[in-house]
Amino acid sequence: MLKDMNSETPFYEYYRQWVDVYKKGAIREATMSKYLMTQKWVEKLAPELKLCELSRTAYQQLLNDYAKEHERQTTLDFHHQLKRAIIDAVDEGMIGRDPTRKAIIKGKTPRTKKIKYLNQFELHTLIAHRPYPSVRHGTTKARAVSCPQKTNRL
Repeated sequence: MLKDMNSETPFYEYYRQWVDVYKKGAIREATMSKYLMTQKWVEKLAPELKLCELSRTAYQQLLNDYAKEHERQTTLDFHHQLKRAIIDAVDEGMIGRDPTRKAIIKGKTPRTKKIKYLNQFELHTLIAHRPYPSVRHGTTKARAVSCPQKTNRL
């Protein structure tokens, strides 16, 4: 059952219902989990913030508080998810102006990322030891791929 929303509704409740109405069943499960995580962060960072209080300054403060614990790209994703709901609230007359306009996206310095790919030797070794037959050039016979030997890998 949908709750009647108005400008006095807490922002996190509006966002929760917006996700349920517009996103549930329309996006992949992984994407939905990101929207739900955004919802939790909004409730944690601004539990008292009402739609009518959502000014540019209040919105920027919400982004700044989120950015204290997240990298810039994550903060940008957070902003984009909130912005979609806020634009709808503006269109519905619950908010007078778009508070997301000219928002400044901040965030922690990105940490060093681990390499997530195989190097050439690892790729050749994987291909040589695969459990299924080769389908290269129309043949279904399994064949061995010769790889240069390297020590201390895999």
